[in-house]
Amino acid sequence: MSGGAGDDPGLDPAVGRPSPAMEPPRWSRRSPGRGEGEREAVNGSDRGGPTYAALDLGTNNCRLLVARPNGDSFRVIDAFSRIVRLGEGISASGRLSEAAIGRSLEALEICRNKMRNRGVTRARLVATEACRAAANGLEFRGRVADLLGLELEVIDRETEAELAATSCTPLIDPDAEGVVLFDIGGGSSELVRLGRSPPDGRGPPPPRIEGWVSLPHGVVTLAERHGGHHVSRQTYENMVQEIAALIEPFAQAHGPGAGGANLGDVHMLGTSGTVTTIAGVHLDLKRYDRNRIDGCWLGAGEIDAVLERLLAMSYAERVASPCIGADRADLVLAGCAILEAIRRAFPCPRLRVADRGLREGMLVQMMRADGVWAGQAAAQ
Repeated sequence: MSGGAGDDPGLDPAVGRPSPAMEPPRWSRRSPGRGEGEREAVNGSDRGGPTYAALDLGTNNCRLLVARPNGDSFRVIDAFSRIVRLGEGISASGRLSEAAIGRSLEALEICRNKMRNRGVTRARLVATEACRAAANGLEFRGRVADLLGLELEVIDRETEAELAATSCTPLIDPDAEGVVLFDIGGGSSELVRLGRSPPDGRGPPPPRIEGWVSLPHGVVTLAERHGGHHVSRQTYENMVQEIAALIEPFAQAHGPGAGGANLGDVHMLGTSGTVTTIAGVHLDLKRYDRNRIDGCWLGAGEIDAVLERLLAMSYAERVASPCIGADRADLVLAGCAILEAIRRAFPCPRLRVADRGLREGMLVQMMRADGVWAGQAAAQ
């Protein structure tokens, strides 16, 4: 989960309460562009204090955030993201390949060194679908521990949904009746029905989860099943229908008409490489810019136009797109198919794009548990 197919395409915003103008809270940062990058300390400063790290090793990406409490949010002082494709081929073999393990160990070593250099005082390191599904997942975690001294925690899908909801809650429109949150990952995808979450004075508000479901497909597994380089419209529709069948029970419980729900008062909230890519293509960005992506709104017609545009592209054109690139050119249409299946089940008129995920959720949970924001509020 947590943007499993996407990389860390810029710099993360602060996770905080929505302002009245509905602008998502942000941090000062220098953007390295799409792909692997580091956050810089504000004004180059790196003062001491409790330092937290959150690492997410997904089916497609290895991501790290290092942050310190700042006001009622947090300030990122370092970060890392690399596409490692840990789950490559796992749907056929049931195992993590040596090549994928090697790529992941290299990325994890960089993350370990960053955490050491930043003096991290508390960390949470999680692994998701690839390690859950692989027959040699436990063996891989043992190698990580022996070689790098890192203990990976394999989280279940419910925890993934909760972490994604925790990170994205600040982007809920306070005037909405609720939200349909989705996270299209590399090996699984999660859907969460959220209610309003009023602030409680202890940092970003905790999510109010009314229902959730995890689908056993993400962009990597779906692309491996149907192909990702040359995708015909029929192949695309086959992918949509496959995912739609998985979503149907959840949609019956939480979709239009369920409990008197009116989706005109509900908006979608998407976190993944798929939705950030769609937003970037919609904005015709020449270089990925998180300041413009995270928190932006897309209407149903705008999404339709981008999906049509992507379907009309050749593989080479997707590779050449600055918002797609070679690393995800074979995955983006699988992600679009998952999104389209979700949209058909939940025809909300608006979608808000979130470029945040499990790492931000872990940071918020750790800081809330330590009472850092409550302590700051009391000191003020």
